[in-house]
Amino acid sequence: MLKSIKQYLKKAGEEASKEYTIAPRRSSEENNSAIEPWIGVDLDGTLAFYDKHSSVETVGEPVPAMMTLLKDMIDKGRRVKIFTARASDPEQLPIIQKWLKNQGLPDLEITNVKDYSMVRLYDDRCIQVETNTGRLIVDK
Repeated sequence: MLKSIKQYLKKAGEEASKEYTIAPRRSSEENNSAIEPWIGVDLDGTLAFYDKHSSVETVGEPVPAMMTLLKDMIDKGRRVKIFTARASDPEQLPIIQKWLKNQGLPDLEITNVKDYSMVRLYDDRCIQVETNTGRLIVDK
């Protein structure tokens, strides 16, 4: 039993380290035109520094590693959306847009809504779950 658990965890670790692109789902009502997939990047705590002293009036300093990744995705022509709970408050949108501009980023879409075109999400609060199994994929 222990051997099979170790094998499963090894395989899960190998799978978790791979990058996947999930094709967006299409409804039967849609025509054959492609749906443009997008990648969500969380703002607070992922793209911008956030801690107990942070406030909603400002966005924290950029997190260098995530800024590099975000700019790389944009340079490769990927559609990226800022995926943040702040998007539920219309007063937050200008604050986020100004922050993006100050970081030299384009006018990215800002949302807090997932749809079938989202293929990946970078977020400091996510735990990946294996598709259709409910099994958690965790790093050991």
